[in-house]
Amino acid sequence: MGLELYLDLLSQPCRAVYIFAKKNGIPFELRAVELLKGEQFSCTFVQLSPLMKVPVLKDTDFILNESVAILLYLTRKYKVPDHWYPQDLQARARVDEYLAWQHTTLRKSCLRALWHKLMLPMFLGEPVTPERLAATLAELEAALQLLEDKFLQDKAFLAGAHISLADLVAISELMHPVGAGCPVFEGHPKLAAWRQRVEVAVGEDLFREANEAILKAKDFPPAPPAVKEKLLPRVLALIH
Repeated sequence: MGLELYLDLLSQPCRAVYIFAKKNGIPFELRAVELLKGEQFSCTFVQLSPLMKVPVLKDTDFILNESVAILLYLTRKYKVPDHWYPQDLQARARVDEYLAWQHTTLRKSCLRALWHKLMLPMFLGEPVTPERLAATLAELEAALQLLEDKFLQDKAFLAGAHISLADLVAISELMHPVGAGCPVFEGHPKLAAWRQRVEVAVGEDLFREANEAILKAKDFPPAPPAVKEKLLPRVLALIH
């Protein structure tokens, strides 16, 4: 058995891994794990990944968790263009800088925006308080401003003149609040232009394919009660 990727394209990091592998012609078997059906809690999946999270990479008998580690593994195993994770020390450091920053900032803000604006009302049957939602959206706006001022600045892409892993991770994160109906790019013309450049660099068909599910988030069917019972505590721990 060759490379297998366990993914759910509702997941921010899964989208980045999927786009990277498809864009670079890396052969893999897609193993779908439907999070809203609770498949990450199944005995079979827990044996594969005790973290009960996606993405997971399985390369014969080698199993790897965590999206950044998976992306770096793929850049090192397969011959991909240098711009994704440059050999130049300082250019690579810029990619590393973003990947280190995003976990507790932009990624968390985007996840909170999706859940507070859309998913928690669907799960609980009532909206979050206006004050809580306003605080979440203010936190997202602050992270967007940092993304623009600190990382993008006046460059074409986050780490320089060419698309890199940093851009794939960032755009995958930003599609979460977009899927929830948040006007992420309004008021941020630099970020809006950057998004267009990322779509073109990735390929519009692949970009659309990877983000189709999250852009239909409002149409998700209700999760089964048993899944809600397991999933909600984990989600709440992440977004509070």
